[in-house]
Amino acid sequence: MSNLKRKINNMNLVRFRFWFQIVAFLLIVYGGYIGFDLGNKLPTFACVYNGDFTGGKCYLGMLQHDLKHPWETFLGFAGYAFLISLVIFIGWLWLLNKAWCGYVCPLGTMQDWITAFRTKLKIRFSQYDWSSRAKIKPIKWILLILLLIIPVMIANSVFGLPKLPNGLSMPFCDICPGRMLIPAFTGDFGQFYIDFSSKTDLVMTTLGMIIVGLFLIGSFIKKRFFCYFCPMAALQYTFSKLALLKLYKDGSKCTKCGDCYRACDMDILEIADDVTSKNLVTEDCTLCLKCVAACPEEGCLEANFAGKTIFESTKEGFIIRMAMDKKGESSEQY
Repeated sequence: MSNLKRKINNMNLVRFRFWFQIVAFLLIVYGGYIGFDLGNKLPTFACVYNGDFTGGKCYLGMLQHDLKHPWETFLGFAGYAFLISLVIFIGWLWLLNKAWCGYVCPLGTMQDWITAFRTKLKIRFSQYDWSSRAKIKPIKWILLILLLIIPVMIANSVFGLPKLPNGLSMPFCDICPGRMLIPAFTGDFGQFYIDFSSKTDLVMTTLGMIIVGLFLIGSFIKKRFFCYFCPMAALQYTFSKLALLKLYKDGSKCTKCGDCYRACDMDILEIADDVTSKNLVTEDCTLCLKCVAACPEEGCLEANFAGKTIFESTKEGFIIRMAMDKKGESSEQY
């Protein structure tokens, strides 16, 4: 058992994550071909617009669909169905926590591929300074609140305001880059369009096209660009403390060398500076565990599943991974 633990702690995390993402991407995007289906309440982007090809569907689509009904509907069976859907979503999140972002999400994987392409071209990436990061932090929460409120206002008058048009029943799905990009991997480019049938559809589909462009350009310039604005990340974080998978830190072993921060795709400064909190899963964390792999201090950082350490920082593992980088066996310093 100790030998297995040593092998895991010394593993090439880059290679493991790369293949995990490939398998997850294939199952989520093409799983329908083989009858693979994880349902429609996944805590990750698995687009409903991917049709019969998808191996699962994003909960945000189901959530918006459920919320567009009149208030009184929730007093009956629809209320129970809504709660059951939420519990299933939390159940999936309970298993992997925010590793759904770092290892499973097709949009996250696309961003990593774009970053790898930029790295091959030897083009440096940009970073947000801490003040800019603090300013954009609320955006994901604003988007989450809007995607919850807007569908409700289609069938209900909120605070005496007029009801919204049916064209806004799936407001986030209309602008989500996954609506166009995920089906494109199955040869379906039918979502790349601007709908002139109404003013609402015109505005939303135009916004969708603009956001896809920003997604592609931003992901080339900045690691995990879209993840900073992702409302799914905010929804996940709301329930993340219930999850089995955690990122723990022993602050007494931290020397604040900053290696973990430099390895973090999301520029999370707390991972290096916070020596008092034990659980370091923040709203921006994708639980990619690159910080654990980059830490040179024995047992300072660890991935913990159901109270058991499954991967932790070790001096030996750090030295082995550094040697891999020098030999060019590991390319993910992006």
